[in-house]
Amino acid sequence: MSRLSTIGVDADDTLWQSEQFFKLSEARFVELLEDYAGAGHLKERLLEAEKRNLKFYGFGIKGFTLAMIETAIEVTGGKVPASTLQEILNAGREMGSHPIELLPHVQAGLKILGGVYRLVLITKGDLFDQERKLAQSGLEDLFHGIEIVSDKTAETYRTIFTRHGHGPGRAMMIGNSLKSDIVPALSAGSWAAFIPHALTWALEYANAPADHPRFKQLKHFGEVADFVMSVKEK
Repeated sequence: MSRLSTIGVDADDTLWQSEQFFKLSEARFVELLEDYAGAGHLKERLLEAEKRNLKFYGFGIKGFTLAMIETAIEVTGGKVPASTLQEILNAGREMGSHPIELLPHVQAGLKILGGVYRLVLITKGDLFDQERKLAQSGLEDLFHGIEIVSDKTAETYRTIFTRHGHGPGRAMMIGNSLKSDIVPALSAGSWAAFIPHALTWALEYANAPADHPRFKQLKHFGEVADFVMSVKEK
């Protein structure tokens, strides 16, 4: 008999591509401001702005766009052309219009899990954008619950897994971010399956808890069902 009753699943870069669009916009931002500073310096200042503003704007496209505008103003000493600001705003809008590209094995894996466990999507970021991506993904009906949160902490997982199941001890979180999906879920007492993505935002890095008895690193979503079903009552 399975020890688990609830499976939490991250969205961006776990179910579908996301970070690649931030990287494309970052490259466009660097190109727009190359007359004012080098690429390395611009990326560093942009990351600092993103980190500084998380408590004000949260995660997602809106916060990233505002960070680009703020950085442009800073590095140009307030002399950034209006046309450049318009280009930055255009880049932000375009990020919210990219078609959804599901990652390999996702749909089939969710269908297997949903037939046995309670599936809950747990994602953070801008509410409107996350709802848009979920609706366009075609995956919404596979989930028993949807949780769009401002941040992911141990308390977040304790609350969600209690609301949607039998508590964190009988739940597993699946995601690509060690910092947001894995470490806090383990701290809450849950199991955790880490699926690395080729692109990871610098602020999502953390050390892998390789020795934790409830942690498993997988190659892709197609390996999730076997790992979940291997967690049995003892």
